[in-house]
Amino acid sequence: MTENTPRSGDHEPPQHPQPPYGGHSYGAWSGGYPTPPPHAPQQPVTTPSGITVWPGSADGSGGGSTGGSGGRRKRRVPRSALLIAAVAAVSALVGGGAAALVTNAAQKSDSSTTTTVVNATSSKVGGVTAVATAVSPSIVEISATSNSGQSTGSGVVITSGGEIITNNHVVAGADTIKVTFSDGSKKSATVVGTDSGKDLALIKVSGASGLKPATLGDSSAVQVGDQVVAIGSPEGLTGTVTSGIVSALDRDVTVSTDESQGQGQGQGGNGRGQWPFEFGGGQYNGDVGSSTTTYKAIQTDASLNPGNSGGALINMKGQIIGINSAMYSSAADQGSSSAGSIGLGFSIPINTVKADLDNLRSGGSGGGTSNS
Repeated sequence: MTENTPRSGDHEPPQHPQPPYGGHSYGAWSGGYPTPPPHAPQQPVTTPSGITVWPGSADGSGGGSTGGSGGRRKRRVPRSALLIAAVAAVSALVGGGAAALVTNAAQKSDSSTTTTVVNATSSKVGGVTAVATAVSPSIVEISATSNSGQSTGSGVVITSGGEIITNNHVVAGADTIKVTFSDGSKKSATVVGTDSGKDLALIKVSGASGLKPATLGDSSAVQVGDQVVAIGSPEGLTGTVTSGIVSALDRDVTVSTDESQGQGQGQGGNGRGQWPFEFGGGQYNGDVGSSTTTYKAIQTDASLNPGNSGGALINMKGQIIGINSAMYSSAADQGSSSAGSIGLGFSIPINTVKADLDNLRSGGSGGGTSNS
């Protein structure tokens, strides 16, 4: 039997069995080479926020335990721990972004709500147009004829059956009354009742039905500065719309109770188509005479001219707040029949009208207060 004798100078390293890769005999080999790790080394993880997470101990410094006497290895960090760390970092980043988005949205919301809100009814284009469209079918022109001539005024439909409120001085002493509606149709009317002490009258159209009544508001809620619309038939121009504001409240206006002092176009009582009245110690549109009455009125700068008497003063909700009754124009003192408004008009508060309706329906009181 032949033996293989190593040659002098040759050295064979001792042969030690290596544990299988992934085995558990770490540290059994104490030679110059460390045992292979059971798994591929974990790489550091950098989160989106810039934080680097190193595999190893909980403090992120790496390290591990000695595997035998000759080698060191890094301790394996469980994948679940790395996943949790990454998710936490991403959540922090996303949370910060979400917070920024919420803050930005809140700032935008605040800026949108600080826009000054303008009352839509302050627009003469939108508000006045809407009021005129809604109320005009309830405003009529009244032509009253008597032995002394003809007067023209306006009226407000208050029932679908044909009741119309107007001024007493528009129909006083009339033999015939014709009513013209906003659609141009005409009907005859008769006087139901009058109250010269309040300068109010109630007439009714013959054979009427299905008329559009106006909505009566609350004049006690009216304030100085409120925007208003006036609709009437100045100089016989049916359905004329003007607008303005409430200039003052509770003005003492004195008017004549003499039936010969008819107001309107053509042959008015004073020959100029104007209804005379007193206000603030002065006389306007002529002499009121000795038989007069005084009432509290709403003052407005909405343009009112001859023929507006008996028409409506309307708030921006489309409610009647007054019956126009007296107006002044500088041309009246010069004897002109083509007088123009100077922004001094008066209306009988609608609450006064509502309180007097039962009286008017029963025929009215007729007489006024004499200052003679």
